[in-house]
Amino acid sequence: MYLEIGFAVRQRRRPCGLLAGSWCSPGGLTVLKSLRTMLFALLPGAVLGTASLLTPAAFAAAPAAPAPQYVPPTVAVTNPLADVKYNNKWEIYGGMAYSHFDAGPQLIQGASLGGVDAQVARFFNKRWAAVANYRGYFGTSGVQPNVYNIRGPFVAEHMFVFGPEYRAIYNQHLSLNFHAYAGGAYGDFQRATAPLTNPEVQSQLGLYTNQFSIASVIGGSLDLNRSARWAFRIEPDATLTRFNNPGGPTGIQQQFALSVGVVYRIVPHPKGYKKPVHPHHHRRFGVF
Repeated sequence: MYLEIGFAVRQRRRPCGLLAGSWCSPGGLTVLKSLRTMLFALLPGAVLGTASLLTPAAFAAAPAAPAPQYVPPTVAVTNPLADVKYNNKWEIYGGMAYSHFDAGPQLIQGASLGGVDAQVARFFNKRWAAVANYRGYFGTSGVQPNVYNIRGPFVAEHMFVFGPEYRAIYNQHLSLNFHAYAGGAYGDFQRATAPLTNPEVQSQLGLYTNQFSIASVIGGSLDLNRSARWAFRIEPDATLTRFNNPGGPTGIQQQFALSVGVVYRIVPHPKGYKKPVHPHHHRRFGVF
């Protein structure tokens, strides 16, 4: 009997095998076996999960943020013609001039003369102005066959005319003007025959003699604005003169003229404008 009890006791207390010197009951041994089974079941999944974390894709760098794009600053668009208002009182014009000129009453070949064209205009309003105009044309002219062996003598014409100008169409880009001037002209036709002052010599050459004449200019101009002050001008005209013919009848000479140049408008300052004051340099102890 005692042997049976002792055997039973020894059966209930047997080493678990997990820790040295540890003892457990048969029920605890069953629990330990269940835990061991679960650990062996979960071990492959843990190993695979750890391996997936060690792959190169896991160590790949995160996608970089996009670089900031350059945004150009907003620049205000300026219009150089915004201040074109035609409120100027004075206007100055200067350009190159051309004229097809007949230096004699019976010359078949005309003279193509080049020169200058200068004008000053005083505007009373945006449309009407009074203009003073000087035109100088210079060149050579053909002559009739002569015993003096003179060919292509120098001739010139100087015109001084005045008159009204009317601005018919105008906007920020251009203006179209019409004018009619009247005044006088001086013809220089005897430069090549200065030693021969006899009018008959000029008659044999087919040239006029040096003289003054009435003159008029009828035409228009087209101004292409570049700013409120500057403009580019094209001006075609018909010029009329009446030089006397010493050896025959006298008539009106009709000529074509063309001028190309620039216009400068003296634009007044806006209201409230104050001229900038520049610091004055005073002499002090011999130093400016």
